[in-house]
Amino acid sequence: MKEHAQKAAEFIRNESRTDWHDEALWFVRSKRDKASHSIGEWEQLRELASQVKDNVLSNLDGYLEQFEANARRNGVQVHWAADAEEHNRIVYGILEKHQARNLVKSKSMLTEECHLNEYLIKRGIEVVDTDLGERIIQLKEEPPSHIVMPAIHLKKEEVGELFHEKLHTEKGASDPKYLTEAARQHLRQKFLAAGAAITGVNFAIAETGGVVVCTNEGNADMGVHLAPVQIHCMGIEKILPKAEHLGIFTRLLARSATGQPITIYTSHYHRPKAGGEMHIVIVDNGRTAQLGRAAFRNSLKCIRCGACMNTCPIYRRSGGHSYGYTIPGPIGSILTPGIDLKKYSGLPFASTLCGSCSDVCPVKIDIHEQLYRWRQIIAEEGHLPTDKRQSMKWAGRVLSKPAWYNVIGKLTRWAMMRLPRPFLYNRLNEWGKDRELPEPPKESFGEWYRKREKS
Repeated sequence: MKEHAQKAAEFIRNESRTDWHDEALWFVRSKRDKASHSIGEWEQLRELASQVKDNVLSNLDGYLEQFEANARRNGVQVHWAADAEEHNRIVYGILEKHQARNLVKSKSMLTEECHLNEYLIKRGIEVVDTDLGERIIQLKEEPPSHIVMPAIHLKKEEVGELFHEKLHTEKGASDPKYLTEAARQHLRQKFLAAGAAITGVNFAIAETGGVVVCTNEGNADMGVHLAPVQIHCMGIEKILPKAEHLGIFTRLLARSATGQPITIYTSHYHRPKAGGEMHIVIVDNGRTAQLGRAAFRNSLKCIRCGACMNTCPIYRRSGGHSYGYTIPGPIGSILTPGIDLKKYSGLPFASTLCGSCSDVCPVKIDIHEQLYRWRQIIAEEGHLPTDKRQSMKWAGRVLSKPAWYNVIGKLTRWAMMRLPRPFLYNRLNEWGKDRELPEPPKESFGEWYRKREKS
């Protein structure tokens, strides 16, 4: 339960990092606001997107079968994976068939979720992430801290040190243009040597059997066009019914993610290139279980824009690694309890429930309401820590009895005004570890009100 709090405390110890991490993400959130305000029909687009996703989730089996049939008709080889292990076996089997020992991969949160890199590397496959942010954290041997900006927690000076160590750039160099060019030259050789390329999937169109991949660096296209084998890995929820629906989501995605009008590259893949093979791996990995949870099925509408992270006051000040899961932030905090309720029982409490995440979500997921519902379930199923469970039990008794409440209130006010500081600020006072308790009033509201009535 306290794992997030402990990791967040470690992140916050570096105050300057916490400040610029907070400011950088709020800057992206502000860009999102400007971009959305420039579209008069923004709220109508959000509503349309939400309705399209409602339709998809209510008819998911039919759309998936339609997508498979059309993809196969296009000459695509379609595979189904029930979980992460099966997904990884399928990908490895494709690589083995073609004796591909070098793999280039564009950003894919699904493959991160399935821990594909580790699986393939253990079996002798060189896996190179080609998104710049992903390559940085791969060289640093860290997971992404954000689903759109995976290295947002690092400063350019830290990237410069890393590149000096791994890519032999000039010592002390931190100019972003220089570092980007160094990464470009390094990755070019990887692209040319690759026997296969993997991409994630932003959207899959049931009507056409094609997939759509959105990037800002063109690395997905470079990999797919150069490698003889292309593999696209997608969660079952990525389906859209028709090509005409795509425009709704491409207008929402980039504006919500980074404040751009559209991603630089919006690439459509429908069939294998001449002499090549195209594979699509469709993955469940717990999504069907989430679909069956009536209170939480809306979480499957997520288009992985990261807007909820950019606005969340907790995420901005605690960093993505504090969440301990591939998808951090508010959306991750409603996905993870469904995977392992006991292990991730602390994440729904890593929120102020301010509702800002729901306000910015482009597909109108009721994120803060789902966080609150998970809290109730966690309490009902006995996963609260003993100290919290007991304190809430006693708080319930005190709050339900006016006489007790009045007595405890008087004692607390007296203690806060009279007792020495060590009696108040100690290991039992979680609130007082990082903040000052408010100055106690001389009398309760009830006492003040009764005096006022008499006067």
